[in-house]
Amino acid sequence: MMLARLRALHPGSSIPRILFYAVCLRAARLALRVFFRVRWIDCDDVPASGPLLIVANHQSYLDPPLVSTGILHRHIDFIARAGLFRNRFFGWLIGTLNAIPITEQGSDTAAIKATLDRLATGRAVLLFPEGSRTHDGAMESFKRGVAVLVKRAKCPVLPAAIEGAYDAWPRGSAAPSFKCRIAVRFGRPIPHDELMAAGPDAALRRLEREIDAMRLDLRAEIRRRTNGRCPAPGPADAPAFGEALDQTIPDAE
Repeated sequence: MMLARLRALHPGSSIPRILFYAVCLRAARLALRVFFRVRWIDCDDVPASGPLLIVANHQSYLDPPLVSTGILHRHIDFIARAGLFRNRFFGWLIGTLNAIPITEQGSDTAAIKATLDRLATGRAVLLFPEGSRTHDGAMESFKRGVAVLVKRAKCPVLPAAIEGAYDAWPRGSAAPSFKCRIAVRFGRPIPHDELMAAGPDAALRRLEREIDAMRLDLRAEIRRRTNGRCPAPGPADAPAFGEALDQTIPDAE
């Protein structure tokens, strides 16, 4: 029974690898709570099994663990820039933690195939459709190639929003600042047919708007928690894709 429950966390993976991921997950979650007071919202809305694409905005190097540590009931694979694998130890570490390397151009057919293969086994895969970290905290348009992956995956897509991570570790900074607060919110899983009904471009626009709306509400929520101390005012205060959608942030964690 215990082995079956462990295997359900990450279908097709070995028990030692699942246990290693679980230990790293708990350690990372504790560190994020201690140093950044991270708040995870609507984690229970993440399906416990079945293929799933998780789509999130990209604010900092902290993003993969920020999303993964919010989901304790299943393990997450994630797409990572191939350059991160050049360091032998770090490449081994993120590879063991289920990373899928993709080229800088983001058009890596091997990475797309690897992602589809993992989804076919019933895994969840996290990707950042902007392709790189934000330069100013605001969201950027999603790469069109992501629509091809979403279309071929034929599985539910879960939007997720990260806010505060840019202020904690902005692009160009050698190390993070522990004065900031971070929040992550998981949206409602969108069935594949519903998302793709109006075509690939409309699917990307919908995901952009939903994630940016959640991000903006998280931004306001962090300011309430810190009495306006952070995040700092800037371009990320405005909707990146027109008017923001109405979202509600619950008061309790």
